[in-house]
Amino acid sequence: MNKLLTTMFALAVACVTFSAQAQKITGNAEAGAKKIAMCVGCHGIIGYQASFPEVHKVPMIAGQSATYIASALTQYKGGERRHPTMRAIADTLSEQDIADLAAYYSTLGLKEGDAPPATPKAASATVQALIARDKDNACTKCHGANFNTPNDGTVPKLAGQYADYLFVALKSYKAQPHAQIGRSNGVMSGQAKKFTNAELKELSSYIASLPGELKTVPESRFHRAD
Repeated sequence: MNKLLTTMFALAVACVTFSAQAQKITGNAEAGAKKIAMCVGCHGIIGYQASFPEVHKVPMIAGQSATYIASALTQYKGGERRHPTMRAIADTLSEQDIADLAAYYSTLGLKEGDAPPATPKAASATVQALIARDKDNACTKCHGANFNTPNDGTVPKLAGQYADYLFVALKSYKAQPHAQIGRSNGVMSGQAKKFTNAELKELSSYIASLPGELKTVPESRFHRAD
């Protein structure tokens, strides 16, 4: 009997512990606004360029979904995404910090009625052929027909993102494991490897040309009010 009671008590403790761990952390945009000091130096400057692993514009993250931002930061922190600067920054963030920053940037610069059209402009024959090559329609099934309406929160909005950043990101899914470059994602790795780098550049240019909700919002405290 004592052994049974001990087992039941252990199970109860485990359930309580699991329940506490499973509680979802809620992001607070106002709190996030006070934690952006390490972000604005790159993501708060329009057209700012990174120099590693190659020169490209840093991505626009204002208007991106909170779930995706949180997922990306968690992957940098965990090493699934290998980029020295982002890894170093993510390592300093708690789960609450990540949730707060994600909440802040997901609403930054968004205006009601700003949503892009559901149907994108026609792609060139070359790009249409590249998209059609994927029999599962994974590109549009995951990111939306207009590349701005993902089917899941962990999937990013892509429409209007900088073409050079998209190209570098797509190539990173093809990279072999390396301490400083590459991304680990089975789905994206499988998709990216279907295309040559030249074809990925074509796709990136088309997606970048589409209207989207992503933007760079300069940090107001660094600019003189008119």
